[in-house]
Amino acid sequence: MSNSFYITSPIYYPNAAPHVGTAYTTIICDVVSRYKRIKGYDVSFMTGVDEHGQKIQEAAEKNGFTPQQWVDKMSLNFTTLWEKLNISNTDYLRTTQERHIESVREIVKRVNEKGDIYRGEYVGKYSVSEETFVPENQLVDGKYMGKEVIDVKEVSYFFRLSKYEDALLKHIEENPDFIKPESKKNEVVAFIKQGLQDLSISRTTFDWGIPLELEKGHVIYVWFDALTVYLTGAGFKKDEKEFGEIWSNGKVTHVIGKDILRFHAIIWPAMLMSAGIKLPDTVAAHGWWTVEGEKMSKSLGNVVNPEEEVKKYGLDAFRYYLMREATFGQDADYSKKAMIQRINSDLANDLGNLLNRTIGMQKKYFNSEVILNKVEDKYDIEIKDLWEKTVEDLDIHMNEFQFSEALKDIWKFIGRMNKYIDECEPWNLAKDGSKKDRLSTVMYNLVDSLYKISMLIYPFMPDTAEKIVRQLGLNIDFNTLKLEDIRKWGSYPAGNKLDEAVPLFPRIEIEPENKKDYNENLHIENPITINDFNKVEIKVVEIIKAEKIKDADKLLKFIVDTGTEKRQIVSGIAKWYPDEKELIGKKVTAVLNLEPVTLKGELSQGMLLTTTEKKKIRLIEISKEVKTGSIVK
Repeated sequence: MSNSFYITSPIYYPNAAPHVGTAYTTIICDVVSRYKRIKGYDVSFMTGVDEHGQKIQEAAEKNGFTPQQWVDKMSLNFTTLWEKLNISNTDYLRTTQERHIESVREIVKRVNEKGDIYRGEYVGKYSVSEETFVPENQLVDGKYMGKEVIDVKEVSYFFRLSKYEDALLKHIEENPDFIKPESKKNEVVAFIKQGLQDLSISRTTFDWGIPLELEKGHVIYVWFDALTVYLTGAGFKKDEKEFGEIWSNGKVTHVIGKDILRFHAIIWPAMLMSAGIKLPDTVAAHGWWTVEGEKMSKSLGNVVNPEEEVKKYGLDAFRYYLMREATFGQDADYSKKAMIQRINSDLANDLGNLLNRTIGMQKKYFNSEVILNKVEDKYDIEIKDLWEKTVEDLDIHMNEFQFSEALKDIWKFIGRMNKYIDECEPWNLAKDGSKKDRLSTVMYNLVDSLYKISMLIYPFMPDTAEKIVRQLGLNIDFNTLKLEDIRKWGSYPAGNKLDEAVPLFPRIEIEPENKKDYNENLHIENPITINDFNKVEIKVVEIIKAEKIKDADKLLKFIVDTGTEKRQIVSGIAKWYPDEKELIGKKVTAVLNLEPVTLKGELSQGMLLTTTEKKKIRLIEISKEVKTGSIVK
């Protein structure tokens, strides 16, 4: 087994702009990459974009571009964002690149030679939005993932996915780390046990894709194209030695969103089995993000833009929040209030104060020089024991993708060091000249702990880690420093001098909510526009005659003056006005452009408007001073 660790994000669809979910997946990969590097692994980290397919071709044509021009333009959205999020990927792959096209041709060749590709005809449902053929057993109320499907009949080449049901179940059972978390593994197993259908892998209705060499007019469809990108990034077809080290003999991890789990945990391993290639070691699927408790969608206008959030809160605060707030595998909520709380409590109070207090006291008591004349007590033993436990627990949680728990481990240690200050009371030690050596030990332990903390937070907050070591007076390159280098207590070089303290995370004052006297998020049932309302002609009319209608207990008929003519209107208010004559001379409101109807043999040329309160109906009466025929707007 080589020392190689290969991690991949999904390849993203360039038609849509990156959002907080895209950022989250890629930051996860970056955090794991940086952690594995400080653990001594030779890390390769691939991300990229999926540039072929019908939707890309249609979007390009719609916007006046060729498909290649369109993907060239859209790909920049991702490379620009990764730079702003401080993503340390070693490769950025685009499926239009020649090295990838070569990989795809090779994998198709191998699978075909195995006898696992055949020509047939696809007849069934197809999801345009998801660009996938949909078996009947995946439809819910005639839809796939809530989206409409269409009927398709098309000549296609198929991959014998059904052949690999038993092999997949056996592999999942024998490799407990293959699908993480456990709940997602159970979903995949249940899905396979329902029975797998062979997979269409070519299309003929568009041409923006890698041509299938088996027959002219066919392009290779998404799975054999997009999924093979992971092999391309490991040097497949290009460099056998590199591929052997990275893929065949190294550790391979795919990080994905839960919506594409089946493709990565069923289709992809079956393809690799067919091609005779080692399967990835782990497919880790995370949950989705909601925003302030609501589903994130363009229609709601609540899609979180990572660049805007970084401008508001700072890059490392944004990275920290995503990793700390979400439990891997479960959905999480992106909340402004929770973000500010994390910054003020975890980052400014806990971490920031520990650094500021330590540097301030070192300057005051030792002119910023870090001196160590060892005089130890029980508190020193406690913090050193906790440090060892922190490193061990952190490793377990990082390997299980439990990033929130990993950060809790680190913050437990940070909290203990803040408590250590209060227990040891350096300000009192400084008053007693005989305790100067004990004071030097306490202060050294605080400085050394911050040096160690900087290493632990580096994968999550690389910029902050570097700021801490600079303030600690060190010129450290985290690309070359390893966790083992600083693991032993006493790693900080005694005799070194600290730099000036600069706040890492200024507190954010929460603006008091500007409470409104109304509900600005009011849900309107059956909403209409002002244009709809303007179609309704409502006027003030005067009742000049009122009578009961024979054999109709609920109805009264009125003759009303509209200001321009007299009309008859029938209304079902007899129960509420037993003496209808009392209404004569009253001014009320009426809708006058309704289609005339006949009720119990009487013509009604409008409708009188009423109110209903506690099941009691009353006419809307208007002051007599209002002119008959006035328009109600």
